[in-house]
Amino acid sequence: MADERRPVSDDRAVEYEALVERLRERGHLSSDRVADALGAVPRHEFLPEGIRSRAYEDRPLSIGNGQTVSAPHMVAMMCELLPAEAVDVLEVGTGCGYHAAVTAECVDGTVYSVEYDADLAATARDAFERLGYDDRIAVRIGDGREGWAEHAPFDCVYCTCAVPEVPDALRTQVRVGGRLVAPVGTGRQTLVTLDKRAEGSFERADHGGVRFVRIRG
Repeated sequence: MADERRPVSDDRAVEYEALVERLRERGHLSSDRVADALGAVPRHEFLPEGIRSRAYEDRPLSIGNGQTVSAPHMVAMMCELLPAEAVDVLEVGTGCGYHAAVTAECVDGTVYSVEYDADLAATARDAFERLGYDDRIAVRIGDGREGWAEHAPFDCVYCTCAVPEVPDALRTQVRVGGRLVAPVGTGRQTLVTLDKRAEGSFERADHGGVRFVRIRG
């Protein structure tokens, strides 16, 4: 959960506080938990220098290597879908690390994040260490479709990249009573939640059309 040692004191605090208020007004935030998490994470600290001036626009931005950081409203929406009692979470697609940092502010345990691109993984690790998240977020370089079995089962697994179908490994690694959150589809994508039942089946709910970069590997 958000705590007093995480937020970074800087001259852009007013901008990210204003962003949170805009998201509230537009209905993208429904819980104080996620609002506090967004307000605690300075998005510009995770972005390449050349685009930091645009950090508090509510839009996806290129972070290099053909990848993007999601728009803040989408990060908020996905974090709202995290189970309230989630402790350990698996993220597929670290990217620049912003989404993982917001998630870490929402949960009481560890965010385990898998990134295919070694350069992006290194940049994210540097940001986590600089901002004090390295004790709450672990990064592995690899194929996100394989998950991170050594730390399973997870209370929640979410993907920051689109998958044609949710991989079997990710389904296996979410605990009974846990949840998968993923953009599913190729041409047209839908944000989907899959809640794992006691017998191992999943209850699916759709949360609207989205557009994410496709998973690599």
